[in-house]
Amino acid sequence: MIRKVLLGASVFALAATGVLAPTASAQEGVIEEIIVTAQKREQNIQDVPISISTLSGDTLQVFGSGGEDIRMLSARIPGLNAESSNGRVAPRFYIRGLGNTDFDLAASQPVSIIMDEVVMENVVLKSFPLFDIERVEVLRGPQGSLFGRNTPAGVIKFDTRKPSQETDGYVRASGGTLGSASFEGAFGGPLSNNLSVRVAGTYRHRSDYIDNDFTGEDDALGHFDEYAGRIQLLYESNGSFDALLNVHARSIKGTAAIFRANVLGPGNNDLNENYDRETVFFNEGDNNPQSYDIIGGSLKMNYDAGGYTFTSISAFEHADGKSLGDIDGGNPDGPGFIPFQSLTEDGIDDLDQFTQEIRIASNTDGPLNWQAGFYYFDSKLIITTSPFFIPSSTVRHDNETWAVFGQANYDLSEQSTLTGGLRYTDDKKTLDGVFAFGDVFEEAVDGNRISWDVALNHAVDEYVSFYGRVASAFRAPTIQGRDIAFFGSPSIATEETILSFEVGFKAILADRRMRLNAAAFYYTVNDIQLSAIGGEGNFVQLVNADKAVGWGFEGDLEFLASDNLTFTVGFSYNNTEIKDSDLLVGVCASCTVTDPLVLDEGGTLRAVVDGNPLPQAPKITANLTMDYRIPMGDDGEFFVFTDWSITGKMNLFLYESLEFSSSGNFEGGIRVGYAFEGGAYEIAVFGRNITNESNVKGGIDFNNITAYVNEPRVWGLEVAARF
Repeated sequence: MIRKVLLGASVFALAATGVLAPTASAQEGVIEEIIVTAQKREQNIQDVPISISTLSGDTLQVFGSGGEDIRMLSARIPGLNAESSNGRVAPRFYIRGLGNTDFDLAASQPVSIIMDEVVMENVVLKSFPLFDIERVEVLRGPQGSLFGRNTPAGVIKFDTRKPSQETDGYVRASGGTLGSASFEGAFGGPLSNNLSVRVAGTYRHRSDYIDNDFTGEDDALGHFDEYAGRIQLLYESNGSFDALLNVHARSIKGTAAIFRANVLGPGNNDLNENYDRETVFFNEGDNNPQSYDIIGGSLKMNYDAGGYTFTSISAFEHADGKSLGDIDGGNPDGPGFIPFQSLTEDGIDDLDQFTQEIRIASNTDGPLNWQAGFYYFDSKLIITTSPFFIPSSTVRHDNETWAVFGQANYDLSEQSTLTGGLRYTDDKKTLDGVFAFGDVFEEAVDGNRISWDVALNHAVDEYVSFYGRVASAFRAPTIQGRDIAFFGSPSIATEETILSFEVGFKAILADRRMRLNAAAFYYTVNDIQLSAIGGEGNFVQLVNADKAVGWGFEGDLEFLASDNLTFTVGFSYNNTEIKDSDLLVGVCASCTVTDPLVLDEGGTLRAVVDGNPLPQAPKITANLTMDYRIPMGDDGEFFVFTDWSITGKMNLFLYESLEFSSSGNFEGGIRVGYAFEGGAYEIAVFGRNITNESNVKGGIDFNNITAYVNEPRVWGLEVAARF
């Protein structure tokens, strides 16, 4: 009966949304098994009592055609949003409406990025290019027990393809409109009976395509040249010990964010006559250049002692670079006017991050499985901000964290499993800042917290299960020092805590041709850290609101309609609300604010944001794709793949205005091609943002109504070979 109800619900959801998407097991006629490491051990995704969505590396490559970066994940996973006002570096992520709009290079985020089991804490490290990826896992909801602080919203986890004793590889090259070009390749295999290697790399390019009408330069902005590489060495000894060395690097030079002044409204959120995707009016900033370099490495060692496995992961990351931005956009016609030049350069002079994790895990077939460990994190970061109308300022951030953690799974019966996790974290941050005229600022914060989660999973049968989960996590206290560069003082946010309730089910239906996973959630974030960005004073200030609440649901549906047609649907609904009747924030000088306005003690106009949704928290996200294949000849096939994403209504800032909001966006892509020699070779025509939508992704509200938009349409041709 339960399976009939679930099957009926999934068919209704499919008909209602018309969503189609790919899977890899159409040839076998059943849904493929997906193995994840969401709990730091290999498990079938259907057995993990967490709301998880995954993307394969092959699907990720399709989404990245035309040179798109990590922000391409936005709305491709239910409940996930991503944007950046720093171009191809420093992305910001939001899960279930929780995120941080702070554009500072030292900003803390409640969504953690994990690459090959190493946390990428700084926003620049989070932007490392995605290539030769095996799998992406998005874990929604608090993940404080196994992954630590700064995970109250969830975790985005990337696993690259690892070396093996089998020789294989691929090359993929493309060219397209806007001078777009890319190359990606990897090769791996044995060096000896115990040692194997995998080398991977990528190059991505786009030409300048945006004219600067203020200076009269054609094709002045929009380009990027990005190189990244990775080498991995795997040593395996008689099945009891293995060691994986990972060394990676990245270099990018190009155009930073494209700020477009006075392009919204006034009085609505429509792009007005000042907006032209291929034209800006920058009178300063040398056309917004950007340059960053990253290098890092990790060493993971496993030792199997029979009933236990010991694991050590040591990692180091280093980054530096800078971005220059003409913030006022050359002051084109519009309701907002900045009566002085607003030009800013922000850069990382030196970022060093070191992490060490040691854990021990049981390795038995009994009803009890457990793991425990110790974690250490140390980060040192120097940021220089140059407003140019005054001398530069320098801020140094230090962060040291340690934690002990454990988790256990116990089979209460053949059908029911109880999971519990616990983590104690101690977190210290310091800031030393030197203002342009010599003033010295020193701040320090210290927080410690126990995070925990409990989940119960009940399997109705081999293919249907239900689960419930209660979880807590926290975001450590944070110091914001960017206002030092603009005659301000540092601001501090105390730690925030979240308590989340989640129920869900996971099912394999229709003779193993359909997977339907869904969850509903409710959470409360106490003392939530928010960033009051911009306003007439153009400040970046941390504040704590009393609380925020959120509730909603999400689901993933995957269906093999036939041996030739595969599709899935992803959908989420998120409702968030700020609850603090005393919280007042600065507002824009030229937009139409719809919140109640009051004067603070200093006589500055402020907005009452109690009851507002969280910023960058779309109520709806949805994604749909379709993969249709027709066999041709003995070993060839013609294929058509299309994908679409939808982002619903959302607010861009803490306060609400008619201009700085989104009524809903969508994007679509297509890929048509021919694969032959059993899939060893492929040629395809692709298109990204094929309807050339101009979607507002974020804004700057300093006096003028400035916005930045999504990537333009790109058409291209791609060839690939696998061996």
